[in-house]
Amino acid sequence: MLKTKMAVAHTELGLPILVFSCLLMLTSCLSTQGHFNKHAALFVFGDSLLDSGNNNYINTTTDFQANFWPYGISYFNPPSGRFSDGRLIHDFIAEYAGLPLIPTYLDPRNKEFVNGANFASGGAGALVESHAGFVVDLKTQLKYFGDLKNQLRQSLGDAKTEQLVSDAVYLFSCGGNDYLTPVGNNDSILYPYTHQQYVGMVIRNLTQVFKGIYEQGGRKFGVLTVPPLACLPNIRARRPGNTCNQELDVIANLHNQQLSKKLKELEKQLKGFKYANFDLNTEVRRRMKNPSKYGLKVGDSACCGSGPLRGIYSCGGKRGVKEFELCDNVDDYLFFDSFHPNEVASGQYAELFWNGDSNVTTPYNLRTLFQHKF
Repeated sequence: MLKTKMAVAHTELGLPILVFSCLLMLTSCLSTQGHFNKHAALFVFGDSLLDSGNNNYINTTTDFQANFWPYGISYFNPPSGRFSDGRLIHDFIAEYAGLPLIPTYLDPRNKEFVNGANFASGGAGALVESHAGFVVDLKTQLKYFGDLKNQLRQSLGDAKTEQLVSDAVYLFSCGGNDYLTPVGNNDSILYPYTHQQYVGMVIRNLTQVFKGIYEQGGRKFGVLTVPPLACLPNIRARRPGNTCNQELDVIANLHNQQLSKKLKELEKQLKGFKYANFDLNTEVRRRMKNPSKYGLKVGDSACCGSGPLRGIYSCGGKRGVKEFELCDNVDDYLFFDSFHPNEVASGQYAELFWNGDSNVTTPYNLRTLFQHKF
C-alpha cells in the first residue's frame, strides 16, 4: 500500500500553519467554479491486463473469465474477475492518482462514475473479429464510454461533465489478442495478410478509438505497448522445446513501432492530444531474463497452470483441463497464470508508468498527465 506522509510546520507561537493552509485550500475549492472533482478521473479500456471483472457480466465462457479461485488470492476475496492473484496495473495507478478502485462499468451494482470507469474486457482486441461473441470489443467499449458520458450529463450537467472528460486520463492495453487469435488455418496466424497489413488494421482500429475519445473531449492518453507475446508461458508450452514463437515476436515489435509512430502523428494532428506510451514489452523481457534483479525468482514459468512451464491455461480448473498446479509463493513468479503477470509485477509496471523517465514511458509519464492541465 502507498503511504502518505505529512509534515506539520509551526509558527514561533507554536500554532500549526496547517490549519491556515487548509482554510486557504477550502476557500480555493469553494471559489473555483466547476472544479468539483479534486482528482482527475481514470477511464480504462482494453483487454485482460486491465479488466477488473466486466466479463463476469457478459454471456461468455470461463476461458474469458477469472472470477474463481485461485484468482484474487493475494488481495480480492471473493475473486473480482481480475486475471491475476491481486491488483492490476490500473489499480495501482488509481492509488497513485488519489482515486479509489475504478468501478467496473458492467457491474450493475456500480452507479457512481465521477472517478472514472473500467470498460476493459479480457480477450478483447482492437479488431471486432478477435474472440467475437465472447468479449466486449474495443469499439463497443468506446460506445459504452459515450453512453456513460450522456449519463454523467444528466447528473452533473454539461459543464462539469465536459470538464471531467477533459481532465481525465484514458488508459489502454490492446492489441495482444488480435495477434494471439488464430486467423485462418494457414501456418501463419495472420493468413491471408502480410504482417504489415494485419498490424496496420489493428493500429487503424486503435486509432479510431483514440480519435473517438478525443471527439468526446478526452485529451490525455496512457498506452501500454504489447508485451512479448512470443515468449509467454502459454505460447512456449505448446511449442517443441518450449521455445518462443519468432513470428509473434516480429509482429509484436512491428505493432509497438507502428503504435509509437501513430501516437506521435496524433499529437501533431490533434490539438491538445497528450500521451504516455509505456514500454511494457521491454519491462516484461527484463524480468523474464533476470527475475532476481526485480525481487522475483521465476521469470519463464507460471505460478498457476499445468504442463510445461505451467503454461497450459488451466488455472482454476474451469477451462477444460481440471487438473492444475499452484505454486507455493505467488510473489516469486513473474507470471501468475500462463498469460498474465502477478500482482508484484503489475505494481512494478504501474510505478514505472506513473513515475518513469523517458527510457520507459514517452514523451510523458502518467504522473505528468494527471497533475497537469495542458
